Amino acid sequence: MINFWSFEEEYRKYKPVFNRIINNTLKKGLIFFGPNLNQFEKKFTKKYKSKFGIAVRSGTDALMISLMALNLKKGDEVITASNTAIPTISAIVNSGAKPVLVDIKKDYLLDTSKIEKKITKKTKVIIPVHLYGQSCDMDEIMRISKKYKLNIIEDCAQAQGAKYKNKFVGTFGSFGCFSFYPTKVLGGYSDGGFILTNNFKLYSLVKKIRFYGIDTVNKKNKFYNKYYSNVHGLNSRLDEINSKILDFKLDKIDNFISRRRTIAKLYDKELKNTNLILPTKNKDKFDVYHLYTVFHKKRNLIVNKLLQQKIKTRVIYPFPIHKMKGYSTFFKKDKHMISEIASKGIFSLPLYPELSLKKVKIICIALKKIMKNINA
Repeated sequence: MINFWSFEEEYRKYKPVFNRIINNTLKKGLIFFGPNLNQFEKKFTKKYKSKFGIAVRSGTDALMISLMALNLKKGDEVITASNTAIPTISAIVNSGAKPVLVDIKKDYLLDTSKIEKKITKKTKVIIPVHLYGQSCDMDEIMRISKKYKLNIIEDCAQAQGAKYKNKFVGTFGSFGCFSFYPTKVLGGYSDGGFILTNNFKLYSLVKKIRFYGIDTVNKKNKFYNKYYSNVHGLNSRLDEINSKILDFKLDKIDNFISRRRTIAKLYDKELKNTNLILPTKNKDKFDVYHLYTVFHKKRNLIVNKLLQQKIKTRVIYPFPIHKMKGYSTFFKKDKHMISEIASKGIFSLPLYPELSLKKVKIICIALKKIMKNINA
């Protein structure tokens, strides 16, 4: 069986290191807020050329804490893409704001030409979702944000290391939010997330929010480092063990991304003459290929035939947000045609650093044979 994703090969490769990390961390007697976390936060922030950064419990928390820091009021609106993960929307709703969706382009990313039509007096934030390892058109999004004085929170859960015009995603707006869910470009061995910002005031605030509103930044505050809530906060901690594992893997992230791009290049080469619609290319963007997503109207047939040959794929995402019952009150009249069309034909092929090129070729041979029979 060729899995869509697996951590087992990586775990076997680095098992002695991971075991040493676990043992050494436990010996120190610190589970949270220790030296491992501090070191990882500094390294991640420096790596992605930002001034300030904090680690949190998940990518979802990263988004929600960022929204909380902007002090949104009930009824305030947040614009984001119609083709996104549930957590993007749940974070907006849980912050007390109202999500407003904009349809996507054929590259599955936010259609910037449709944003301004959605802006109202209640609009406060735009969340561009850098999906599948690709970056959104940040020049246009930043132009719109300046024109209407809107904050930008970048959802970089699937695009760590991606660039737009040679600048890392997550460094354009007020906040850049990342996920360390195990399948991500930098995946941990539990959940995790990160917030980047270049604004010290916002950094101080999100650091309070992450830990019940306790101030661990401002030494002039008489309640500094005391068990005292300065603002309404929550519990969003990244533990010491996962911090150290992520720190170790961060040193290898460029190799991981290079490997993802090598696999994607092989897919491009082998599948270019099929009727599959392959990922788009843009000279202004550096893609990290969190996912290699293709499109075909007979998606379900293709996916089933691949599974019969013990090749697993995944559909990300099979249902547009505005079609989900859980958010129907927000999107009763919404129609986002490209998202709806995409959801019926997209599927992602196996892609992770430990996937061998031999297996990639096996996948391509099987897929080309299936496509040839479908097109016959």
